[in-house]
Amino acid sequence: MIYLSWMKANTFFIILICLFTFCTLSAQPGKKSNMGDQPVYKVLKTGESISIDGKMDEQSWQKAETRTLNYYYRWDRVTLLDRQKTIFRMLWDDENLYLFYECKDSCLTAREKNPDSEPYYDDCAEFFCIPVADSLNIHFAFELNLYKVAYDFIQFESFYNGKPSVIKAYNPDYKVGVTYEGTLNNDTDKDTGWKMEIAIPFSAFTGTNSFFPAKPGIRWTFQAARQDRNVLSDKSRTGSVIFPLSDITKNIHQSSRFGLMEFVER
Repeated sequence: MIYLSWMKANTFFIILICLFTFCTLSAQPGKKSNMGDQPVYKVLKTGESISIDGKMDEQSWQKAETRTLNYYYRWDRVTLLDRQKTIFRMLWDDENLYLFYECKDSCLTAREKNPDSEPYYDDCAEFFCIPVADSLNIHFAFELNLYKVAYDFIQFESFYNGKPSVIKAYNPDYKVGVTYEGTLNNDTDKDTGWKMEIAIPFSAFTGTNSFFPAKPGIRWTFQAARQDRNVLSDKSRTGSVIFPLSDITKNIHQSSRFGLMEFVER
């Protein structure tokens, strides 16, 4: 991948906004997304104050729509496929989009401690989002491990000669809470699982979400994913997503396969 320097990041972010402007001029709130007949996730609006602690104590979480990440793929050892359950929820209010990952996991693994590095080789939650209803070639990405180490970036799926490019200098402020049952980085015992709660402010999408701001009836495009590393000694892992990928031999960043989220009132 092509990684852009901090110096060039602001210039490319302006270009990104221009691309969104051009692509969304013809998009309408009711226009069908181009990935096919994907189900729509209804994001319930909450009136509660959400504490980002990874515990899901608020009543709003019990009312949120639940989805399991039922589509599995494997980057490495296909014969070692291990499918552990992941339940995903979303909420929103006037300031934030809230995510909750509830993951069964018999081996808790977190090794990466450096920001903008490789938390996706650990047990990791991933969220990709486009603040429009139609799938495009670019998206915002958030990837976090159990240490709350974040790799957040803007992904161009085909930047030059069919190759992807990443703006790593995209580092928005958002909150993360993690809880887990078991011991980290110990292959000799059996763990139970982990939970991750995330609050992404809508200001993280400033300039792009102005076309379709978060309000009832508006639809955005998204993908929720999990990386599940089960062997501490290597990077072998299983991936799972809400919406199926078109080609599991390619990377997970396939915005044409993203699904829809619709903001609804409580």
